Amino acid sequence: MKIGVISDTHGCQEHWAKAYEKFFKDADFIIHVGDVLYHGPRNPMLEDYNPAGLAEKINGCSQPVLICKGNCDSEVDQLVLNMPIQSPYVHAFADGRHIVAVHGHTVEADAEKDRMAEAIRADIFICGHVHVNVLEKRGNTVFLNPGSPSLSKREDGRQTCAVIENDSIRIYDINSGEVVMEMDL
Repeated sequence: MKIGVISDTHGCQEHWAKAYEKFFKDADFIIHVGDVLYHGPRNPMLEDYNPAGLAEKINGCSQPVLICKGNCDSEVDQLVLNMPIQSPYVHAFADGRHIVAVHGHTVEADAEKDRMAEAIRADIFICGHVHVNVLEKRGNTVFLNPGSPSLSKREDGRQTCAVIENDSIRIYDINSGEVVMEMDL
């Protein structure tokens, strides 16, 4: 099973397209961890900001896209996306693992994430929101933040996404294709 993981696209069609073509086009499904279409009032307007085009790309995916609501997502975004985006979390069961995704703006501290992951028995707990990669194991749970393909807040500015496949998680630079972080499950 191959699962694409992306977050914080913020309306950038070209950045989604890079991640999709390089890493997701043969995925079984994609988890989008929120902040899909709108750039957000605190973020700069990006050159490729095209929320309508991004919605069209996401709607055109051949595989399911599971989306949890981010702090920049609104009900009006649901009018242009074919899949539900108003749920505060996504829960998937794949390859014998419970995968839970929340955007992260309502559970920012690690202790909160740890409590939630333990309560729902998550094997993989995915957050976005901060636009910085995380890939670490605490207790019985792997915590993943795929970063952002559009508005990276990494010190090196790398734009990233993640793939869960074959008992591993890899975070990729969408431009170079280089593995930025990886972990065996």
